[in-house]
Amino acid sequence: MTGHETARGPKHKRDLTRRKVIAAGAGAVVAAGVGGTFAAGAFAGEETTAARAKTAGTSGEACYKLTSETTEGPYYIDADKLRRDITEDQDGIPLTLRLKVIDSDTCKPLANAAVDIWHCNALGIYSGYEAMGSGGGGGDGGGTPPSGAPTGSPTGAPTGSPPGGGGGGGGGHEEPTDDERYLRGTWRTDKKGEVVFRTVFPGWYQGRCVHIHTKVHVNGTWTDAGYEGGTTCHTGQLFFDEASVLATAEVEPYSTNTTTRTTLDEDTIYPGNGTEGGLLKLKYKKGAIAKGVVATLTLGVDPGATQDGTGAG
Repeated sequence: MTGHETARGPKHKRDLTRRKVIAAGAGAVVAAGVGGTFAAGAFAGEETTAARAKTAGTSGEACYKLTSETTEGPYYIDADKLRRDITEDQDGIPLTLRLKVIDSDTCKPLANAAVDIWHCNALGIYSGYEAMGSGGGGGDGGGTPPSGAPTGSPTGAPTGSPPGGGGGGGGGHEEPTDDERYLRGTWRTDKKGEVVFRTVFPGWYQGRCVHIHTKVHVNGTWTDAGYEGGTTCHTGQLFFDEASVLATAEVEPYSTNTTTRTTLDEDTIYPGNGTEGGLLKLKYKKGAIAKGVVATLTLGVDPGATQDGTGAG
């Protein structure tokens, strides 16, 4: 494989009608029983570290539009930590991600939904899959390119179907290669349908533009152990405009990422339809992006749908 993500075939589809998120680690915060509330300690000082940005789409935006479904990609782990701060020890530009989840038909907020996010670090590495390197599963993970020039001339005509992958790359789900879980987490939407994560600005890897993966789960139960049951009503990706990505590329450790970058327009997964397709609204100080970014987006979902992560929504 030359990249990370494509829609996976039927044999890779998994049953999404039953899932469980395990609250792991001493710092994890869990729900205080069914319908309980979360302790505030995991995200203390939230308002003092970044100005609260008004969530996009709460007024003047066509909330009846469904946010585009995209491929899940091969690196989803259905046992992420229940937390809002997913940074761990990863270096990078601080990113506050504010999402609002609404019913695209009624425009009403979806409370108590479970929202997953996961993304690569500044150098294009996914936790759980560090052996894959920056560039996807197989081969050397997109590291050093082959040396020398090809010799000889191709003979014969090509046969069969072209291989999967290409610019979006990859096939079905990959099994984790390690126990790392940085830059992954799950949290619960409040009564306004809002959820906030603290992380770092993602980097890039072979064949893909800068992005964050997300899933929305509904009709499950919050327990002492985490979130159980329910269905996955949305599988998508969140994208960043080119100006912001170019600005981050001047900041360490992003500036040390030598992988050839795929632009937003070149990406084969981004639907090209702006906020409806997952394009985030970003706020940061011009010329000082290293101080931090606030990203907001409203996700319009169909709570009655079941999405299998193939992007065929």
